[in-house]
Amino acid sequence: MGMPPYTSDTTSEAAAIQLQCFRKLTPTERVTKACAMSRRNRLMAMEAIQRRHPDLAKEDVQFAYIELAYGGEIAAKVRRWRQERRA
Repeated sequence: MGMPPYTSDTTSEAAAIQLQCFRKLTPTERVTKACAMSRRNRLMAMEAIQRRHPDLAKEDVQFAYIELAYGGEIAAKVRRWRQERRA
């Protein structure tokens, strides 16, 4: 019996091979890969927001992402912090 896939487009066999490859990585390599994947995911999310709202400025896209990922309260605090920093 194979491992269940963690994505809908990955077979169980492919997922098992990926897991084997990940297990061979050093801790530093794992953290590096995790950070790179996280950054790619963030960029893809912001690109999707920009596509849905082409009129938004880059900073507003970033705030929309922060609100989506971390909630309105955090987004508002970050917005105030940026405004204070500019003053």
